[in-house]
Amino acid sequence: MSNNAMEAKVRELVELKKMAAELDDEITAIEDEIKAVLGEEEVLIAGPFKVLWSKITSQRFDTSLFKKLNPTLAKDYIKTTTSRRFSVN
Repeated sequence: MSNNAMEAKVRELVELKKMAAELDDEITAIEDEIKAVLGEEEVLIAGPFKVLWSKITSQRFDTSLFKKLNPTLAKDYIKTTTSRRFSVN
């Protein structure tokens, strides 16, 4: 692929990502409006749609606190991985 073609592809990618971010903002704003109507309720019927906003409780291991309180033991269980990050600036 030529440099000009690659530049055009990257430009298209950047524009699409910008559009996606704008859509994400719009989606979040509408979700926030619906959540405001729901309040503490977990179910809302809107025509053919059933909107659920459920409370979910989860428990997670606090690795930061574990590392702080047990640094030597934490080092024994640290696993190093390698990955690749794609970004366009």
